[in-house]
Amino acid sequence: MKVAANAMDAIDSLTPYFVHLVVLYVSLVFIYLLYKYRSSDGDAPNLPPGRKGLPYIGETLDYVLASRWGTPEKFITDRTTRYSPDVFRTSLLGEDMAIFCGAAGNKFLFSGQNKYVTSWWPDSIKKALMDPDSVENSSKEESTKLRAYLPPFLKPESLQHYIPVMDTMAKEHLNQHWFPFDEVQVFPLSKKYTFALACRLFMSVTDPDEIENFAKPFALATAGLISVPIDLPGTTFNRAVKAGRQIRQQLLALIRKKKNEILEKRKTVASDLVDSMLMDGMTEVEIGNKIVGFFIASHDTTSTAITFLVSYLSDHPDVYNRVLQEQMEVIRWKEGRSRETLRWEDIQRMKYTWCVACEVMRLAPPANGSFREAITDFTYAGFTIPKGWKAFWTVHTTNKNPKYFPDPERFDPSRFEGDGPAPYTFVPFGGGPRMCPGKEYARLEILTFIHNLLTSYKWVKINPNEKISYIPSPIPEEGLPIKIQAILN
Repeated sequence: MKVAANAMDAIDSLTPYFVHLVVLYVSLVFIYLLYKYRSSDGDAPNLPPGRKGLPYIGETLDYVLASRWGTPEKFITDRTTRYSPDVFRTSLLGEDMAIFCGAAGNKFLFSGQNKYVTSWWPDSIKKALMDPDSVENSSKEESTKLRAYLPPFLKPESLQHYIPVMDTMAKEHLNQHWFPFDEVQVFPLSKKYTFALACRLFMSVTDPDEIENFAKPFALATAGLISVPIDLPGTTFNRAVKAGRQIRQQLLALIRKKKNEILEKRKTVASDLVDSMLMDGMTEVEIGNKIVGFFIASHDTTSTAITFLVSYLSDHPDVYNRVLQEQMEVIRWKEGRSRETLRWEDIQRMKYTWCVACEVMRLAPPANGSFREAITDFTYAGFTIPKGWKAFWTVHTTNKNPKYFPDPERFDPSRFEGDGPAPYTFVPFGGGPRMCPGKEYARLEILTFIHNLLTSYKWVKINPNEKISYIPSPIPEEGLPIKIQAILN
């Protein structure tokens, strides 16, 4: 027993040294890997200047922190100043990435679709929102198939039939969720409206409880879209993955139900987007993935644009008065034709209001940009972009760039009157073959809602200095609380 005790004492005395050796070994390995990671492609010719940051994580945390602090453009401007105003390299979301800058960079990526680059989804988005077994990193075929279903639904000649629905739902939403109260939070209410409208038009879902059952997990999933894809309990990404799984299950149940209804009733005319896809032979999983994409494009971005349109109108009474005057003229025009709901021709008369909305989207962009993947080695601005690298275009290289928008922090809707900004300098909906197909849908939704709000209420912000974070879209941290008062017509 004494020998055993002595042996245990000897082991205990060696334990601290052993732990120190392990820590030293791990530290040396980490330093070696970090050195190797940073220098592994140092001999590669003409790569864009920049840095990778930490292994795997790269500079993702820098980007996320800049966004959370409300200055996502700082991540871009710091690096364009330090490295190159044309293109720089970084590592985001675990991928080598080239950030293309300015109008020329936008033009190159938009026009180079399927020649130099193709569409690409980050793992965080795929794992959080889409079926992992059915989505490929880069899919020219998927992109083409997706757009095959969009034109009939999203072309102006089809969309104009949905304007009365948008108008009616906007009125109902305001009467139910705004009118009974003296104070409201704009951001959550605008999300509630745009989500309900998407449920109605995409899936014919109108029951409030069913809409809420979709909305709750969707909010959790979108919060983790641009996050470090570390699937550990408690992380934003982990919550997003769980929520995404729940969304897919709910969508598949709804799609199967609608499929059975089509077969039982022998329907030949689609009543919504899901019906159209089912009738065209798409699989249930494919439809689920597409619908999730439509919700991302049509819900989060438009609700953000509406929120900040309300905010900027409150800050600029002269602009507010001019927009109100235009909207009242629309009412008089509509009443002169004995119509109760808005029509296509009414929307076309809201030109200045749309200029204001565009200036709002310039200063508070609802979407940051979009990813691509290089499908071949190519050269841009004298630098080589290797095949397999990811590319990113972002509105933050142009929206507040004084080269394109003088005095960029000044709110000035007149920038968009006449010919407007130079090509490729204002691209809230992207451009080229991959331009957001829901651009016109978003325009109609924003203008219809703001028409009903402006002609029914006046408001004032409760906290004019409310902090804004980007997660990944701009979010007022208090939800943009306002005091409202109904206008007696």
